Amino acid sequence: MFPRSVESVNSHIQSSVEIALDQAAASAYADVLVGIDDVQKSLNRSRASVYRYTNTDPRNLNPPFNPRKLNPEYRSDQKDPLLFHPNEVARFAKDVLRIKEVTVEVLNSPSTATQQMLGDILQELRGIRSHLEGLDQQASDFTAHRERQDRPAA
Repeated sequence: MFPRSVESVNSHIQSSVEIALDQAAASAYADVLVGIDDVQKSLNRSRASVYRYTNTDPRNLNPPFNPRKLNPEYRSDQKDPLLFHPNEVARFAKDVLRIKEVTVEVLNSPSTATQQMLGDILQELRGIRSHLEGLDQQASDFTAHRERQDRPAA
């Protein structure tokens, strides 16, 4: 479920908006969140205009939802980066920027070194499990062999 990650938004002038998300971020959050750079690239707007669109207030860390602004996710500290849910970016693009079509496309992201390492660990754990299951089976075979009554006495 987590390996997902491109949200596309097509406008009436055939320009596309894409938000690329990586699997590491997906595992860190229940729903994948994107940073300001990804929003900037996806909306094809300058960094300054994205900040102008964003619902922020220096006096209030988490201002209430504003349907005319791009609403970031909850932050616990002023120093936390602004993160946005892809659905919020799509809503903003459609409702405020008047981009006609909004579609969500799910793609697998390329494998990272961390994912490769986790795959190797999983493979090794599976090998250990099959080995331990083999030992359990050998122990039960030994017990059954020892309890047989038809064997000759030594």
